[in-house]
Amino acid sequence: MQLLEPQVVLAQENNPPTQTNMLGMEFILIQPGTMVVGRLELQCPDPPESPYTPSDADWMDFDYIKCQELIALHSQPGFSVKIENPYYIGKFEVTQKQWETVMGDNPSVFQENKLGVSTDNFPVEKVTWKDVQKFTQKLNELDSSTHYRLPTEFEWEYAARAGESELLSWAATKKVAWIQDTDKGSPQEVGQMEPNAWGLYDMLGNVWEWVEDFYNDDLFASPTPPTTGTQHVLKGGSFTSDVVNAHYFFHGAGPGNGYDVGFRVVMEAKK
Repeated sequence: MQLLEPQVVLAQENNPPTQTNMLGMEFILIQPGTMVVGRLELQCPDPPESPYTPSDADWMDFDYIKCQELIALHSQPGFSVKIENPYYIGKFEVTQKQWETVMGDNPSVFQENKLGVSTDNFPVEKVTWKDVQKFTQKLNELDSSTHYRLPTEFEWEYAARAGESELLSWAATKKVAWIQDTDKGSPQEVGQMEPNAWGLYDMLGNVWEWVEDFYNDDLFASPTPPTTGTQHVLKGGSFTSDVVNAHYFFHGAGPGNGYDVGFRVVMEAKK
């Protein structure tokens, strides 16, 4: 791959909405804003209208009092998060070709020799959080005109949700995510599903994505992310996830399966 001159990264002023760096990695500008994290609103299903039919027999034994008690126990109001500064985030997950150009190898399980098709534009996978730190370090050495890093969990979720405050419907998820219901048994070339409202692809499905934060041993992020830990956070699900687990709001802990774990990077905006 031919490298472009590094200064093309932020050659324009006033933070244009998209940028392309020396490796051809495309970035989209994310402006500051706020979101509510960790809100979980649950509902008991509506029963069928009376009189019941034989097919409705299960509903006759449904304990609505118990359901309401469980909802009261597990529902959460969430907390407000403010994204203070603009940042650029990768339009796509980092590809095998981009990784190989920077690092000189390809750790991915799903390569051309296994799938029989070019996987240059498939997401790199089977990378650890420490591997990704080495990638961003080398990328920063190649391109000193800006600074690359993993997104924080809040930056990732804010960009992934693109203004959404509710979970996507099953039908909507299947339009944007390579998951069990839509996959072909492996990750797929980036950008094949529909983008989110801000033009980012594969924020759900394809491969899990590393973020900077330590995992907090909980379903949601904490208002103040932990500063130490033994595992780091994964977001977004993968081609092995079902539609229930491919979502923006919850998080998992690495290293996961390995073969379905990748990442995208942040390029810090010019101030």
